[in-house]
Amino acid sequence: MDDQSTRLPLIGEKAPEFQAETTEGTIHFPNDYEGKWVVFFSHPADFTPVCTTEFMTFASMSDEFKALNCELLGLSIDSTYSHIAWLRTIKEKIEYRGMKNVEVRFPVISDLTMEVSKKFGMLQPAASNTQAVRAVFIIDPNGIVRAILYYPLSNGRNMQEVKRLLVAMQHSDEHKIATPANWQPGDDVIIPPPGSCGTAKDRVDKAGKDYKCLDWFLCLKSCPHG
Repeated sequence: MDDQSTRLPLIGEKAPEFQAETTEGTIHFPNDYEGKWVVFFSHPADFTPVCTTEFMTFASMSDEFKALNCELLGLSIDSTYSHIAWLRTIKEKIEYRGMKNVEVRFPVISDLTMEVSKKFGMLQPAASNTQAVRAVFIIDPNGIVRAILYYPLSNGRNMQEVKRLLVAMQHSDEHKIATPANWQPGDDVIIPPPGSCGTAKDRVDKAGKDYKCLDWFLCLKSCPHG
């Protein structure tokens, strides 16, 4: 397998362009998603237990992601017919953690040629030669890769963490702030560090009502709304 098969786009790079058949028809990426955030995720194969629980969870949260101007997009190296049969099985037969009759409405890419998987580095020889690993790419409205998460085949993803990270990045973009460890919406946020000694001293001296400083390089303020 050549380097192109395993190279994944880096954070800050343009997401690779592609055209693909999906369970919702042909898509042109990223043109069809211009102006929207995208959570693009792969799974090893249809009719697999871990992925079934993931798809049910993502589908049950699809309205939450849409409210954040974010679309979901799935992929596996299986045919559209296999995808449809699997999604019908999920809707008609599977009940998990109170979720039942779950209808997956977001597109699921058929990638039998592995073209898309190769463009996104989803094929890793050490994990599998024929299956896409469990990857998540969060792509912003300008088509830029902003976050990459990789999981082993045996362990399911935490969709609430994917959503939390999306919200955190949206806050950082809008308000020019950073978020601390384990941040949740509503928690204090971090003010960008000062760029000079004078600015650092001035910031510490003025700390009080609007923000607090744990030290010159770590100052926090209330989470902005929006």
